[in-house]
Amino acid sequence: MARLALNEVDVLARSVLEQHGFTAQQAQAVARTMVCGERDECTSHGIYRLLVCIATLKAGKVNPTAEPVVHDHAPSIVRVDAQGGFSQLALEKGLPLLKQKANENGLAALVINHCVHFSALWVEIEAITDLGLVALACNPSHAWVAPAGGRGPVFGTNPIAFGWPRQGQNPFVFDMATSAIARGDIELHRRAGKAVPLGWGVSKEGEPTTSAEEILQGAMLTFGGHKGSALAAMVELIAGPMIGDLTSAQSLAHDEGTGSSPYHGELIIAFDPKRFLGESFDHHMQSAEKLFFNIQDQGARLPSERRYQARRRSLERGVEINDALLDEIRALQR
Repeated sequence: MARLALNEVDVLARSVLEQHGFTAQQAQAVARTMVCGERDECTSHGIYRLLVCIATLKAGKVNPTAEPVVHDHAPSIVRVDAQGGFSQLALEKGLPLLKQKANENGLAALVINHCVHFSALWVEIEAITDLGLVALACNPSHAWVAPAGGRGPVFGTNPIAFGWPRQGQNPFVFDMATSAIARGDIELHRRAGKAVPLGWGVSKEGEPTTSAEEILQGAMLTFGGHKGSALAAMVELIAGPMIGDLTSAQSLAHDEGTGSSPYHGELIIAFDPKRFLGESFDHHMQSAEKLFFNIQDQGARLPSERRYQARRRSLERGVEINDALLDEIRALQR
């Protein structure tokens, strides 16, 4: 394992992306997300994703010079056309107007269309909670996941993420796939030759398996059976047809078998608690703090606590990167 400071991870990621033709703005936004993944020890969304980004580029499935276009679509809706680029820069371009509309109306939606997406949603959620807003986000992906009772892929991993800002503390954030596990984790198991737990997916014959390879050729499963399946269907609808973008099945068809990152849309909803609550803001935010205390007082942990602990370690010591992965990434520079 090699140890890198976070700024070294950032320089490495931007170097690879710019060398392959991404604009400085695109590279900076994408690299920032990868650094966040490494920093919080979410390695399936760290610089490993450089391999996926460059493969997606070589397949012609992402626009490296995209300049997102922001549309003031409606009183409470911001629409950003990512122009076929990765989602990160589109989000950055849309955030100022999203904040303005949420402050004015109490809530507002940010719709990102025509984007390529590979990142964890908690990175995007934290960008919104940093503005003092409550956030909810979801998106489809590729059709990799079987519905409850089925065996063929219909849904994407279809994550749902939520964030609640807290005064003087890290925000309350959860980010969960409606699949039993993120696809990147299965891919990392495949690369390491490790078995996965039963319940993550099935073979192409629909049989339970612990083989990451068989799941990648077959179908992943939703968490919680029919409950996860219903949530996955909800995400398909509100972050697909409702925002005028692709479902997971349509995204996979667009991929044409190249194995590139998904191409679709994203729905983000922001709430301004100060606008909702007015003079009672402080009182009700304290009620939220009492809820968090009651959870932790029992010895239970809040979502993302492990990420925040990892973040503190990484800021002090840097991060460890697998030597073989680092060799692959540096080969991209050559």
